[in-house]
Amino acid sequence: MTAFDVHVGRIETLTLDAIVNPANARLAPGGGADGAIRAAAGPELDRLLESAGGLAEGAALVTPGFALPSPWVIHTVAPVWPTGRPERDKVALLAQCYRSCVEAAAELRLRSIAFPAIGAGAYGWPITRAADIAISATVEAVARFAAVERIVFCCFTNSDADIYRARLVA
Repeated sequence: MTAFDVHVGRIETLTLDAIVNPANARLAPGGGADGAIRAAAGPELDRLLESAGGLAEGAALVTPGFALPSPWVIHTVAPVWPTGRPERDKVALLAQCYRSCVEAAAELRLRSIAFPAIGAGAYGWPITRAADIAISATVEAVARFAAVERIVFCCFTNSDADIYRARLVA
């Protein structure tokens, strides 16, 4: 059975099998969690991502963690919330981010993975909506890929963590 935890802190400091990087479609250096993960990983990650060419929304790309405490980084791209695209399409793509990452972790036989609140930063997703999608999509994914034993939702603030905790016990 998979354990679900909520952690308040910086995702790049966690020591798990993998952490998830909320990247942009060009895999270009960004801010927020992406910038922090890249800074902690070192320049090798930037060079590797520069050669990767890009990543579609909802897809996952696994790279080494280089200087990070976690040996693997799984990159994924969320859709931007305030766009003209139909809401159901954006929700499906955000859910696919979580499913793709869990599937990638399971393929590598990783046992633990940490997710930030994908899309809830610069991409504009309301944290409550992002948390609902994150939890439902990961629960669905770990039911299919039982190799992942621990999912951590890493929140930057206590108020965000409270939202995740409330939804996990519901």
